[in-house]
Amino acid sequence: MMTPFKSFDQMTAEDYAAIGLTCGLEVHQQLLTNRKLFCRCPAGRYGSDYDAEILRHMRPTLSELGEYDGTALMEKKTRKNIHYRVHRDTVCTYDIDDSPPFFPDPYAIDIALELSLLLGLGIVSEIHIARKQYLDGSIPAGFQRTAIIGVTGSIPYLDRRIGITQLSIEEDSCREVSDIGHDRIYLTDRLGMPLIEVVTDPDMHTPQELAEVCQVIRWLCRSTGKVRTGYGAAREDVNVSVEGGTRIEIKGVPQITRIPLLVYNEAIRQCALLHIRDTLKQRGITKDTLKCRTHDVTQALFRTPYGPIRKAVDRGHRVKCVTLNGFAGLLNYPTQEHTIFAKEFADRVRVIACLTKLPNMVHSDTASEQLTVRDWKSIRKRTQAGDNDALILVWGDEADATTACQEIILRAREATIGVPKDTRQAHKDGTTGFERVLPGAERMYPDTDLPPITIDADRLQRIRDQLSTPSWERQERYRTLNLPAETITPLSASPRANLFEKLIDNLHVDPVFAAVVFMQRFKRFRRDGLHPESLTDQQIHSVFAFHVQGKLTRRGVVRVFRTYLRATQHHHHDAIDIAQVIADLSTRSYTQDELIAIVTQTIEQIRTMAFPDSGARHRFVIGIIMREVGSVVESSRVLHLIGNMMIDHTRQDKQEEVA
Repeated sequence: MMTPFKSFDQMTAEDYAAIGLTCGLEVHQQLLTNRKLFCRCPAGRYGSDYDAEILRHMRPTLSELGEYDGTALMEKKTRKNIHYRVHRDTVCTYDIDDSPPFFPDPYAIDIALELSLLLGLGIVSEIHIARKQYLDGSIPAGFQRTAIIGVTGSIPYLDRRIGITQLSIEEDSCREVSDIGHDRIYLTDRLGMPLIEVVTDPDMHTPQELAEVCQVIRWLCRSTGKVRTGYGAAREDVNVSVEGGTRIEIKGVPQITRIPLLVYNEAIRQCALLHIRDTLKQRGITKDTLKCRTHDVTQALFRTPYGPIRKAVDRGHRVKCVTLNGFAGLLNYPTQEHTIFAKEFADRVRVIACLTKLPNMVHSDTASEQLTVRDWKSIRKRTQAGDNDALILVWGDEADATTACQEIILRAREATIGVPKDTRQAHKDGTTGFERVLPGAERMYPDTDLPPITIDADRLQRIRDQLSTPSWERQERYRTLNLPAETITPLSASPRANLFEKLIDNLHVDPVFAAVVFMQRFKRFRRDGLHPESLTDQQIHSVFAFHVQGKLTRRGVVRVFRTYLRATQHHHHDAIDIAQVIADLSTRSYTQDELIAIVTQTIEQIRTMAFPDSGARHRFVIGIIMREVGSVVESSRVLHLIGNMMIDHTRQDKQEEVA
């Protein structure tokens, strides 16, 4: 069946407006601290080794109002065995919920306050720690400790402002190793690391806008120099809805570049589900008139040639059939790119019934591709299904197959309503898959182990006095300096931005040259295995000071940094003095006669060499000479001298040829 929607590349802002697309963000960013948030364990140490494995089973608990969260009830149905792999160097009894928490790391609180101020948020007078239920096992306690730091701010975007609902500080969860069947395995090294959550208002209306706003928040966080970087250090939850749909949360997107396609697929998925709902209504099927039946059809498929079912029967598993009255033809309806409505059911079977080995179901809308016509006729006869009914088969042990049937019926009932309130997984192909039911307010309740923390005026003023310039303000200034376009955004968010501005304001270093060194030359050093992060601001300042004094050329500045960084790879940093590196490369000076002699000697050395043209010859000579004198002699002086002397030698060569 052809999709009724435009492709991702064809969609326009007008198309998204027509479907009423509304988007928001929840940006999770790890903070660069030495310790975890509520204990003294070190933060940022990762590894696959472990000293022990702990087994736990999660159970839902009542909220303060005596209610259960829907996500908690869903997780209970999975009957998961949660395995925690712990290493003695990165985990303690707090992490596994065997001892109460320490007071939160004050440095992490300070970073959260700083970012709240940069986002223009109103700071709370007291920090109240709350518990947020997490029964997927990603936190051994079954809840995450979290606290709101600031509320109601905004950031600039194009010609408008994007609202920021709040910023919270919370502890990170475990890293998932695997999730197969009823066994889920986690590593606990990341557990408890401090992170912030920045929640935006639903002010974005295209996938591209959402990604661009996320970049603004990302660069703002990085501009402090107090957040972790690298894959997984920042993760985004993306909230998407269309007119007539509901808020869907796409969890844990690790790369901003993946956001647009994910949003597009979720938008067309919701539109497709609304179309399916309307089609069912036209067929007279609503949540009140829906009819579903479940039958055990193991005996009817005892000799089926279809491999997955035959193997399941041989293992003693049961095959069950759910009949969905009036659903015929809908299971093949496109919902996302390369995805059909049937996957909505398969995802529920995989996640909740734990039938993770694929394929985990087959359905009658693709009868010719799996079971034989004879098999389907036998099943229809046994279940008394009509031609307008859809049949879905699942297989597994009795308990899992029964759970699968219950979830299929539940998902069919949701189809009569429209878009169910889901939390979705972000797949690498840009599609989304069911993860769990969207949590409600019932998952939150006060923490009884920690008292409120007062934010006193002196502490807040100290942070405000040291506040850096927001990255978007720096970008405006950098554009007026005519910096290379590709350097403006990363430089505005660089921890070196303050140093860059001191160099151009106090030393009067050429802004373009300084930006190129910081953003391009240092990047090249990293590719070569060097570590420019080890350079202190004072060292960088001293090198540029020599340049301003005329003792180092631009080439010399880069050479000093490279020479120093290479030396520190083999020695302790304290044993290498950058001032001596500068002295070694800057004390040599060249008179005009010495330069002429060097140029003459070089030209004579290559006189017999063959070159494609005079330009290639010219560049070769320049390269040889600049490697020798480039640290202290500007290239313009050398280029002028080489040009004149090579013209003279060319004339001499021609005269000798004539003679």
